[in-house]
Amino acid sequence: MSLYKTFETERLFLRPTSGEDAEFVYELLNSPKWLKFIGDRNVHSVVAARAYIKEKMRPQLERLGYSNYTVIRKSDNAKIGTCGLYDRKGLEGVDIGFAFLPAYEKQGYGFESANKIKAVGLQVFGIKRLSGITAKENIASQRLLEKLGFHFKEFVTLPDDDEELLLYVFEGHS
Repeated sequence: MSLYKTFETERLFLRPTSGEDAEFVYELLNSPKWLKFIGDRNVHSVVAARAYIKEKMRPQLERLGYSNYTVIRKSDNAKIGTCGLYDRKGLEGVDIGFAFLPAYEKQGYGFESANKIKAVGLQVFGIKRLSGITAKENIASQRLLEKLGFHFKEFVTLPDDDEELLLYVFEGHS
């Protein structure tokens, strides 16, 4: 189906997000923690989610070969979250990001998928430095980044945003 790579872990498939994920993306982008910690992306319908995927996620995939991955649980093919590598304006290095629907949090899926994406970034795509940004209040995200081997570097503010974020970095080999 796709010329882009899909990855897997013991319990999960990580497949590049596509238009067929619009209903899931709509649900995720409007979940309470997404809105609180990541922000409202003005995706208020499945049609808007399909446009968001096409305009915001797919161009980087086509340009670099990696982007946002839909995390699918192998046991029942449920779409449970996203994890990806993002070429983000205003950040040095490639940003690792993750988000899960509330029903699938605290089950190790975040670490399992992000650890795989970290390894893929370093080994498959040859990325030398990974970054992770998170809101000051998002303790779970900070802990996950630390568990992945990232260390806090500094506070940063991204272009076109006034919120001060915590920047974590991972340099080296997995």
